[in-house]
Amino acid sequence: MKNEEKIKLFLVDDDAVFLKSLEIEFLHHTDFIVETFATGELCIANLDQNPDVIILDYHLDGIDQNAMNGIETLDKIKEFDANIPVVMLSSQDKIDVAISCMHHKAFDYVVKSETAFLRLQKNITAFFHFERIEKELNWYMARM
Repeated sequence: MKNEEKIKLFLVDDDAVFLKSLEIEFLHHTDFIVETFATGELCIANLDQNPDVIILDYHLDGIDQNAMNGIETLDKIKEFDANIPVVMLSSQDKIDVAISCMHHKAFDYVVKSETAFLRLQKNITAFFHFERIEKELNWYMARM
């Protein structure tokens, strides 16, 4: 991961119980600073905190019917900083939903299930591993 630094993680989900359980999992099992948000609007308002990664629910209208959905939030995150990896999370196991998320530049799409936390953890580990390899490769390429 990032050399002895904690990874700043934003969790965005309108399901308060799921959000809290995910927060507890990340705080208990891994080395993260976790911020939670019940709406996409709150997430966007806090992007100046420079999260390293965002886990974003696909549906975000459980609290407010007029709230931005996950795709709209994803687009605004990418407008703010295209390099922030965003993993979309949804209870929908539909390929067209996953494709839509990837089309909007999500890093990955994870279905909410009993294995969601492990899959999210693997995604984040893979992203930072890939980022480190890419930096090393660029370093070597610059010296050729």
